[in-house]
Amino acid sequence: MRTANVRTIVIWTLVALVGAAGWSVLALARGEDVSAAWMVAAALGSYAIGYRFYSKFIAYKVLKVDATRATPAERLNNGIDFHPTDRRVLLGHHFAAIAGAGPLVGPVLAAQMGYLPGTVWIIAGVIFAGAVQDMVVLFFSTRRDGRSLGQMAREEIGPFGGAAALIAAFAIMIILLGVLALVIVNALAASPWGTFSIAMTIPIALLMGFYLRVLRPGRVAEVSLIGVGLLLLALVAGRWVAESSWAGAFTLAPSTLVVWLVAYGFIASILPVWMLLAPRDYLSTFMKIGTIALLALGVVVALPTLKMDAVTDFASRGDGPVFAGSLFPFVFITIACGALSGFHSLISSGTTPKMIQKETQVRMIGYGSMLMESSVAIMALVAASIIDPGLYFAMNAPAGAIGTTVQNASQVVTGWGYSISPAELAQAAKNVEEATLLSRTGGAPTLAVGVSEIFSKVTGGSLRAFWYHFAIMFEALFILTALDAGTRVGRFMLQDMLGNVYRPFKNISWKPGLVVTSAIVCALWGYFLWVGVHEPLGGINQLFPIFGISNQLLAAVALAVCTTLLVKSGRLKWAWITGIPLVWDATVTLTASFQKVFSSDPKVGFFKQRSVFQDAIDDGKVLPPAKSMDDMHTVVTNSTVDGVLTAVLALLIVVVIADALRVCVRHLRRPALSTLSEAPYVESKILAPAGLIPTREEKEEARDAVAPTGV
Repeated sequence: MRTANVRTIVIWTLVALVGAAGWSVLALARGEDVSAAWMVAAALGSYAIGYRFYSKFIAYKVLKVDATRATPAERLNNGIDFHPTDRRVLLGHHFAAIAGAGPLVGPVLAAQMGYLPGTVWIIAGVIFAGAVQDMVVLFFSTRRDGRSLGQMAREEIGPFGGAAALIAAFAIMIILLGVLALVIVNALAASPWGTFSIAMTIPIALLMGFYLRVLRPGRVAEVSLIGVGLLLLALVAGRWVAESSWAGAFTLAPSTLVVWLVAYGFIASILPVWMLLAPRDYLSTFMKIGTIALLALGVVVALPTLKMDAVTDFASRGDGPVFAGSLFPFVFITIACGALSGFHSLISSGTTPKMIQKETQVRMIGYGSMLMESSVAIMALVAASIIDPGLYFAMNAPAGAIGTTVQNASQVVTGWGYSISPAELAQAAKNVEEATLLSRTGGAPTLAVGVSEIFSKVTGGSLRAFWYHFAIMFEALFILTALDAGTRVGRFMLQDMLGNVYRPFKNISWKPGLVVTSAIVCALWGYFLWVGVHEPLGGINQLFPIFGISNQLLAAVALAVCTTLLVKSGRLKWAWITGIPLVWDATVTLTASFQKVFSSDPKVGFFKQRSVFQDAIDDGKVLPPAKSMDDMHTVVTNSTVDGVLTAVLALLIVVVIADALRVCVRHLRRPALSTLSEAPYVESKILAPAGLIPTREEKEEARDAVAPTGV
């Protein structure tokens, strides 16, 4: 047993004090200015302690990760889906795949409740729930040849609960992919800078893939320098293109972007993982982490003040203009990914377990990547909280609430208690070279304004517009990497389901199967996206209101599977690690689902909204957001579909949890009846560090032996 030396004790004491100081200021300060740097301090201090102690405890004490055990990537290596991948590249891929729209826009919208509730949930939620889920799912999937979440549920819980999990997971996956794609289309439409820069990441990634596979295998540092250099060139060149005669070629209509996105998703899903998906995600991670790190540094240097209230009146009243509903449960639903995300469990049981070199790396890749995403969510919350609250509500309230002129918006927002003049609203738009910032809903534009505010304090106000448009492009790149990996995972899930009917689909690298299932997945989310782009109230727009709830319901499935596996594998005394987050998530999400279905407030309840709009139709009236009687009928249809879907998904999750509880109780009573679908032990021949930086022991082991390494 190693004992901590004095230096280690001093370092971690200082880290704890920094985090504690940040929390103390955020919790106790009332009525005085609070620097955003305290939020960053609370987050980073908490993350460091959570990773150093809690994740290590789970990995080595609870899961008992085994460095001598061969992973599926080593045993089943076929160069298509199974491929041992350097931990640094895989960390980049996994982070890029899980970090979609949620951590960027969810916290921005949740700022309506004040900065404190979101901060508490993002940090505490990720340490004790989100990162734990990601790591534990990754571990158990790795022990089961990279099985998908739904298939693990079917094998470990049983056909009934497993079928419910398979159906729920796949349906939710299609909704999530459609929403991610819509956010990308909205960000890139008529943006030649963003479109060019993002398009260039594809050939750069292909070059990196062949460089690592063919030209210079294992030279990760070399290819990283080349890739980052080319990425920076693409970013700079994007602005040149936008200001040149080539701008028209990269100024694409939304419908054209839909076609390109579907084609890209299909190609990324069927190509070998080393060729495009992994290097592109790894490449984008440099930009993602680099930008977030620079934001944190900018906060420390510029020390912007948190202008949003710690807790707003909307938190208790539940009638906020950004989203309706009280703080509990809706702030936890709105922050869909920064603290806990069901989508992550699909990646942790999708591409990543088929690429990981060593079991010991699940801690860094599973837990560590989620902490990285949580830091993105914190920076998004900072960006939303440092801008003028009046501007925040003017940007995030719908046009039906504030009107279309700065005069009307100023009057309405002032009535909410956050004064801002028409001149200030007009100047804010002029500062970022936009015609207007009114009702720029969805969170992304607000984040971009906050980013430009932070960076311009460091680099000068003249670059405010540049940083705003850079942030818009950054968000599109951020989300696109979740779309391509998500499509591939959707293919895995569909193959698992079809494999229960036709066995060749069980081989996920069977070429006819991967082509057919990739096409089906792309066609499904592509259809919803296409309709949503052409009909403001149709397609994926129809399903957008259930995005947050469905994502958190999926997390309940993942935590139920993890808890069941902990019990069945003889880890009953540690089942609380996922059991407590499961109880919390199920309570919050099922409460939200109940309210969204049955609430008497038409702004919250789907069926009440349907009733109000149907009554208006009967009276010949048109209510916002509808603009015609046809729109009124569409709203009625959408409310009905959303209400029914929410109820069905919630029911499926209740079935999964109840069946998981039955299996756990049966195991405790008659353990001999339980079986585990874990793959048999095979000794690993690969030597690879567990963390980002090799330990002294790992360096000595590498010097003493020669072993094959993956890319």
